[in-house]
Amino acid sequence: MQVPQVTPTPAGTPDVLPEDAPQPTSVLGTVPPTQSIEPPKPQPPKPQPRRPDPTPPTEMVRPVTAPGSQPSTGGDRFPHTSSRSTGPRTSSRTSARGRLGAGLVDVPVVPVRDPASAVLSDPVVAEEKRYCNNCGAKVGRSAGGRPGVAQGQCEACGTPFNFKPRLGQGDLVGGQYEVLGCLAYGGLGWIYLARDHNVSDRWVVLKGLIDTTDATSMASAVAERQFLAEVEHPNVIKIYNFVQHPDPVTGTSVGYIVMEYVGGQSLREIALEHHRAVGRAEPLPIGQVIAYGLEILPAIGYLHSMDALYCDLKPDNVIQTGEQLKLIDLGAVRRTDDYTSPLFFTLGYSAPELATEGASVASDIYTVGRTLAVLSIEFNGYTTRYKHSLPGPDEAPLFALFGSYYRILKRATHENPRKRFASAEEMAEQLTGVLREVMALGTGRPRPGVSTVFGLEPRTFGTALSVADSAPLVVPKPLEVAGALPLPQVDTDDPAAGVLASITATEPAELMDILSGAPQDSIEVRLRMVRAHIELGEVNLAAADLAGARRLAAGVEDWRLDWYDGLIALAKGQPLDAHASFDRVYDAMPGEIAPKLALGVTAEYAGDWFGAARFYELVWRTDHAYVSAAFGLARVYLQQGARAGAIEVLESVPESSTHHVAAQVAAIKIKTRAQETRQVEQDLHDAARKLERLTLDAERRTRLSIQVLESAFHWVRAGGTNGHAPQGKQLLGCGLSERELRFGLEDCYRRLARLAGSPKERHDLVDKANEIRPRTLT
Repeated sequence: MQVPQVTPTPAGTPDVLPEDAPQPTSVLGTVPPTQSIEPPKPQPPKPQPRRPDPTPPTEMVRPVTAPGSQPSTGGDRFPHTSSRSTGPRTSSRTSARGRLGAGLVDVPVVPVRDPASAVLSDPVVAEEKRYCNNCGAKVGRSAGGRPGVAQGQCEACGTPFNFKPRLGQGDLVGGQYEVLGCLAYGGLGWIYLARDHNVSDRWVVLKGLIDTTDATSMASAVAERQFLAEVEHPNVIKIYNFVQHPDPVTGTSVGYIVMEYVGGQSLREIALEHHRAVGRAEPLPIGQVIAYGLEILPAIGYLHSMDALYCDLKPDNVIQTGEQLKLIDLGAVRRTDDYTSPLFFTLGYSAPELATEGASVASDIYTVGRTLAVLSIEFNGYTTRYKHSLPGPDEAPLFALFGSYYRILKRATHENPRKRFASAEEMAEQLTGVLREVMALGTGRPRPGVSTVFGLEPRTFGTALSVADSAPLVVPKPLEVAGALPLPQVDTDDPAAGVLASITATEPAELMDILSGAPQDSIEVRLRMVRAHIELGEVNLAAADLAGARRLAAGVEDWRLDWYDGLIALAKGQPLDAHASFDRVYDAMPGEIAPKLALGVTAEYAGDWFGAARFYELVWRTDHAYVSAAFGLARVYLQQGARAGAIEVLESVPESSTHHVAAQVAAIKIKTRAQETRQVEQDLHDAARKLERLTLDAERRTRLSIQVLESAFHWVRAGGTNGHAPQGKQLLGCGLSERELRFGLEDCYRRLARLAGSPKERHDLVDKANEIRPRTLT
């Protein structure tokens, strides 16, 4: 296909801020010019976002019956979308949402603006936004002390230009729309406020063209008229009508699109207002930006479900009104199979493949990622140095702090369209997971959610306690962990999905017998056999089955293969290889808990205590259902010497957990560790009170009592009380003196001897009782 020519058109979109308003220096202060690509001569179409074979460059969103999540105003967030090229999806998530932010973050409400107050008193196109529609040269600019003119001819090519409004106050357009004045102007035309006298005098917006002689702009307006009136989504501006009105100068009939009035602020205006409020070029809070993304993506996904592409997403083209966002400026929207219409986009936001491959679902996903990046970091150079890339965590502190968010943006803006999110719904699901993580870290309260791609942990790992006081927490064996990590959910499109859903066997050997009769050309069957072999300890057989799954999935991006590759490497005791595989899964699914849990345990095996603590903490702070992460974090803290941190984590295991008692016992053991040379009296009392509250069998309670009393005994003998026992203070019924503690220990050893399971053990305990008892006169 011939490479199209790029022609700049006037920049910007509706911006009702005064042109002379003081603004801090910011990447949002200057809007890069909108570009248009003239289509090449018609040729056989290249593969576009439809899926003719299993290895497409991108994937078209197809209708399904399952509804998606609900927007704040009602209706389906993704009413007709379901797509996967990178993993399974068993159902669309449905969740009622009461406000912008998915119920997870409070976003400042933007009051609805009085339409009359938004009319510009002196509508002028800023000189820096004046370009020739024909050659892209700067026109109408000041020079030699002479002010620029809004109407004239381009000095480079002679094409006439006119940036003056074509409609004035009182003009009646289409016999029903009375113009009140100009609101702003966009990349493709002036925008006017009007009243619709045929429908209850409602406020409407008329969007015209900057230059009616520009064929490209006219073609775009015609394209809008043809199918955008069908768009019905609460987050997309509504097109009411398309009317004609004669140009006051030439008499030529000019087209105007009639749209609903949205009285709010664009995201660019909101960002600039935030900059002014804080007095510096500070990006918007990350939670607020993610909330915007979660409102934008359903609208983009809706357009995709209608076989339409938005193409030109940027902060200027999204308006917040109240607690709702709307996509505006639909001038760049096109059909997915349109290979002839001009393609409009904005530098710094557009995908690199537009000029050679055209627009697609993947290129729209790219614009979402770039929009979120510009709003959330001080993104200097996003149209030059970082035109098609992102700054790394070393340059953007936010990315270092929130690694999952960084990976979301990296995948959304990947240079290879096939490696981006397959659909707006998939990106929204992962972005929701990231928002839960961000809010959990920011508020200190867990924000659990249900994954649509991973199941729950089949069982916890690493919760076993050691009998040794020096190491109260036992590091789990790699094979145990490989069999306990969550599994990807079954792809319902797999030919054996129905067979797998009917299997009730839980024992690996029994499961292998059943799977041997299932279709062997099924990826899901192969992956289920991989897990069964791992649980049986047959790691080599698991690797062979995974190789078979890779052959079946040849050419398809599927993160599940990396997941099972990581499980096999983990089972083999190769933590570094496992870590690399799980890290690739994290790249693909940044909003999921499971990859972070796997990365935590592999980092722990590799001796990377800092990395392990970081991932374990992300998991535990986000969702307290993953108790494996709590015990892992406590182990790593102990390795780092952070004793208090380990105790705090274990004590945060909720009472509703089946591992609550084990966590409390572990905390008691840590508080009373024998090797601690600086025992703190408060720790001893805390351990004793915790022990008294626990429901334990007699033997376990007695053994823990011995541990607490022994720690107190050694502390007292080391001078902890300065030779004076505190009056009235007792520990498990014993005063804090050497004599009282000896009596307490003697009693515990004798009680434990009565519970002993063998004569030898009983004799040993009696000997200990006699040895510890204080000397008496009797």
